[in-house]
Amino acid sequence: MVNAYGNSRREFLSQSGKVLAACALMSSTAGAVYANLPASSTSCDTGKSVNMINDKHYYLCQVLLESGFNYEGSTVIGTKTELSTLEIKDGKIIAILDKNALLNEGIPRYDAGGKLMLPAFRDMHIHLDKTFYGGPWQAPRSRQGKTIMDMITLEQDLLPKLQPFTQERAAKLIQLIQSHGSTIARSHCNVEPTSGLKNLEDLMVVLDNHKETFSCEIVTFPQHGLLLSKSEPLMREAMAMGADYVGGLDPTNVDGDMKKSLDTMFQIALDYNKPIDIHLHEMGPQGKAAVNYMLDMVEKTPSLKGKLTISHAFALATLNESEIQATAERLAEQQVTIASTVPIGTLHMPLSLLREKGVFVMTGTDSVIDHWSPFGLGDMLEKANLYAQLYTRPDEFTLSRSLAIATGDVLPLDKNGTQVWPKVQDDASFVLVDASCSAEAVARISPRQAAFYKGNVAAGEVSLIG
Repeated sequence: MVNAYGNSRREFLSQSGKVLAACALMSSTAGAVYANLPASSTSCDTGKSVNMINDKHYYLCQVLLESGFNYEGSTVIGTKTELSTLEIKDGKIIAILDKNALLNEGIPRYDAGGKLMLPAFRDMHIHLDKTFYGGPWQAPRSRQGKTIMDMITLEQDLLPKLQPFTQERAAKLIQLIQSHGSTIARSHCNVEPTSGLKNLEDLMVVLDNHKETFSCEIVTFPQHGLLLSKSEPLMREAMAMGADYVGGLDPTNVDGDMKKSLDTMFQIALDYNKPIDIHLHEMGPQGKAAVNYMLDMVEKTPSLKGKLTISHAFALATLNESEIQATAERLAEQQVTIASTVPIGTLHMPLSLLREKGVFVMTGTDSVIDHWSPFGLGDMLEKANLYAQLYTRPDEFTLSRSLAIATGDVLPLDKNGTQVWPKVQDDASFVLVDASCSAEAVARISPRQAAFYKGNVAAGEVSLIG
């Protein structure tokens, strides 16, 4: 199931610790680069840098788009690109024009500086409601000899101390991931007796304040055990308040009753007609049993098909080859999503095999810095780079495909090199990257100039023409 190349790569990454964290990442205030204006423009003045666009209808000029692959025989050896002008109105791309197209004089123009346009990045597993980010440096306590129950006890003491800063730090964490190009996210939010509904209320306020530049689903997360902490009533209140997903946590190791824990989680989802996103860290027999039980539940309950995400899913790394093949086929058939942080070290997740079998795999930050881990960068392009190193060979084609884990499987080119994104009427949500193509962006973790969400600048800057 794993070749020698994969083994040597994993050993190197494990021994080198967090060397990838030293890669050059963008600053959200990176200066705009000015390219020649379109030949048809009547103005030759380069304008000032702006980090906000108030216009509902405008042109974005000098955008570099991927248009196809270059081949040597049947082998992809490069990526074709071309400069274009986008016409954006009411958050949508309403036209994709040649760089020299005659433009309407009455519509404002902005310059992308020849930067590569990639689909918006998606941080699909993060905890915005409990973080040290934005506060003073604080390393996690040593976890040596600590059990999950010890960590729950620690968190029960810590959460009340963090709650006064929830809104402030969540906002700063959103700004961080936006600066790296993520304008779409899914955040797990603690809902249990220690936090009550306060974290959820605060997070909803923050997300409403950022709704013009950021979209985020909320998962109600019983971090201290759905059964163990008797959180079901609070979970139901949270769903009634408008949370998007029902969460769960290790049904055997934490709740002590796999069937009852999972049945309770599924029943809440069915009662509120909501999807599920469960943290499943359990490995070995417990984790395997939980995955199979959830698949059985989805198979016999058609309304749950396509509505289950298993986050982490470490048990999949412990299955033998025949087991993972069969499990992957079941996951794909029931449209179950796997959310992975692409862990490094000895735990090798079968992410490439899952994708080959048609399982939707997405990634996320998890923790940037909190009482669990201090190593998160909040950068989905770094996750794509890590995925490429762990699971692919470093050629143009596979590097370009690796971007999919950061974008929700939205790619500029399909496997045949046909341009499939952007299209007219797509949301104007994208990232401008200082790279010649997506393969280079993944391999080099290229700097980002700006991130857009539905036509609005979420981070970085472009230049106003004229």
